[in-house]
Amino acid sequence: MDTPLLPAPPPAIIQGAYAADPDIHLFGDKYYIYPTSDTGDWNPTSFSAWSSPDLIHWKAEGVILDLKDVMWGHGHGWAPSMAFRNGKYYFYFVAEHQIGVAVGDTPTGPFKDALGHPLVVGDPTINSDSIDPFAFIDDNGQAWLYWGSGTMVAYKLKPDMITLDGPPTPIPIADFREGTVVFKRKGTYYFMWSEDDTRSDDYRVAYGTGPTPTGPVKVAGVILQKHGDAKGTGHNSVLNIPGTDRWYIVYHRFGVPGGDGYHRETCLGKMEFTADGKIKPVDPLVPAFPPGSAGEPVGR
Repeated sequence: MDTPLLPAPPPAIIQGAYAADPDIHLFGDKYYIYPTSDTGDWNPTSFSAWSSPDLIHWKAEGVILDLKDVMWGHGHGWAPSMAFRNGKYYFYFVAEHQIGVAVGDTPTGPFKDALGHPLVVGDPTINSDSIDPFAFIDDNGQAWLYWGSGTMVAYKLKPDMITLDGPPTPIPIADFREGTVVFKRKGTYYFMWSEDDTRSDDYRVAYGTGPTPTGPVKVAGVILQKHGDAKGTGHNSVLNIPGTDRWYIVYHRFGVPGGDGYHRETCLGKMEFTADGKIKPVDPLVPAFPPGSAGEPVGR
């Protein structure tokens, strides 16, 4: 019996640039993505942003933070995360395996290093690399900063968003590698992460749930993994359309064609839930929107 031919993966949503580790948000009348800029050597020295009115058409907004302006780290700029609070935008970023925070007045900056030193340099008692920050503001107003490679770790943030509030809390997850994402839906905390290695075809996204922002996490399983020519599918973030239960997942995969763990591209898919709150598997060969769709215009 002939093996049925699989469809080609849908096009990357960011065109003309390799972009990985995407962080997605809705600010005002536009969606924004903040990724790692793949330079082929894992040593990017700046961060850029892209914007869209509908999740289909994306515009390059240019460099929003250049590491030449960060006195404590000028390279290895990876995996940022953005948060908005009190009229300011807080940009958490990696430089030289340390996590910093920059502040700006708009979603595209310009951003300025807020501290003059790293916010997170790691903890020798925790087996985790100080990379992959993810900011989450709970509905009670408490802000958290998650990070880590090897162990998921959480810090409380003070209301100023640039000060750690207390010691780090490790969150044990057996197959956790990196790329933490946390969100809340219908009273349940969802934890997402990537497994394996970003250079591997089998890089994938798994998730679990818990009763608090620090777990304990009940692992549910993998929901995004390679399929056909879509390989290395991982390091995601999620977007909820305000006032709805419509969700999207943004992630990276190896560039198509010929990409690898140093040449990755950003993709978008729909993320849906079962009646009992489980996340349905996401097929990286299925586009987020059918041909001719208007996408998800802001405010519709």
